[in-house]
Amino acid sequence: MTSRIHNNFPEGDSSRAKARLNGALFMTLLGLTGCTQICSKPLDINQLTPPEEFSQYSDGTFFNEEETRLAKPGGYVGMLKAYVLGKETRFPETEPPSHPHASEEAIKRQASGLHATWVGHATVLLQVDGHTILTDPMFSRRTFPLVGPKRFLARPPITIDQLPDIDVVLISHNHYDHLDKASIRQLIPKVGHFVVPLKVGKKLAAWGVSPSSISELAWWDEISPVPGLTLTATPARHFSGRGLRDGNKTLWASWAISGPDHSVFFSGDSGYTSAFKAIGEKLGPFDLTLMECGAYSPFWPDIHMQPEESVQAHRDVQGEVMVPIHSGTFNLAIHNWFEPMERALKAAGKKGVTLATPMAGDTVTIGKALPQTAWWRPKQAPGLASSTALATETD
Repeated sequence: MTSRIHNNFPEGDSSRAKARLNGALFMTLLGLTGCTQICSKPLDINQLTPPEEFSQYSDGTFFNEEETRLAKPGGYVGMLKAYVLGKETRFPETEPPSHPHASEEAIKRQASGLHATWVGHATVLLQVDGHTILTDPMFSRRTFPLVGPKRFLARPPITIDQLPDIDVVLISHNHYDHLDKASIRQLIPKVGHFVVPLKVGKKLAAWGVSPSSISELAWWDEISPVPGLTLTATPARHFSGRGLRDGNKTLWASWAISGPDHSVFFSGDSGYTSAFKAIGEKLGPFDLTLMECGAYSPFWPDIHMQPEESVQAHRDVQGEVMVPIHSGTFNLAIHNWFEPMERALKAAGKKGVTLATPMAGDTVTIGKALPQTAWWRPKQAPGLASSTALATETD
């Protein structure tokens, strides 16, 4: 069973002094702003499996199937030192490129096929056989008000106002960079249903979502919120919490999304786990995987995947096309901001994996040419090619 320490230790935006101040404020606020919003009456939320009957729940706390550490023993001092003194390039010198016509493509209601528009971080607008799904909506400028890590782009390539009506918002877990209050509240009029892991629904209800529009699932539960669309909560290796007092009080999950003709796997946040093979055996193959590929560190090896593990996870779940997500949007870890894509590209080449690399706002359509440009590569970066058409690298 894991303990609770959040892993978003932000670097600043313009100077090391500002970085240290923002980081200190951010961590302090995390401790002071636990889950204080509660509903005044019982919620009528559709729980397919009551928490008490879920095998990974005991004494009010959820836990992983495998032993999971939030950090290596004795690693916190080294981790904080690396945050302060590390020489990595954690921010792009200029804004990364985004698709110039993103909203025009994304807002078209597609009656068929599989289309995935990467908005940024873990936010993807999916259209699966005529159904519209939005994963982990995070449209705010910062991951935490005032002092959280700031988005590399001045604004998302698509605004909430530009989005089409959404059949389902799908949430992987309750961390601030995946469950954003401002985004959820603005989305409410557009969304038919919110599907979340166990005990996340109370937070949504506190923010104004009708409890009748919320479904909570345990791992391996499935639901069809609209005819022709099946969502299955699948295991992930992570943790939850929004303050110091609510560690692992809500569940985390990955998700299998299935329409009549196409299927998608969304990893959410996860360390590498043997559960990926079980997911592939039970629910695969998947036409597309949205695979976490960023915010990793040797200081916390169990709760986020290295890019090479992300590629292996894609193979484990029996994916066809992989889209790396959870990188290139915020500074959340001690690595070069462009490193996850470079390492994923190299690993995909070695493993024979088809990698799509959409820039923010770009759409991947299965059956058509995939976006494969090295958008993260600066024109004058030593040892890196320019942002031109991408050839899969094998060494």
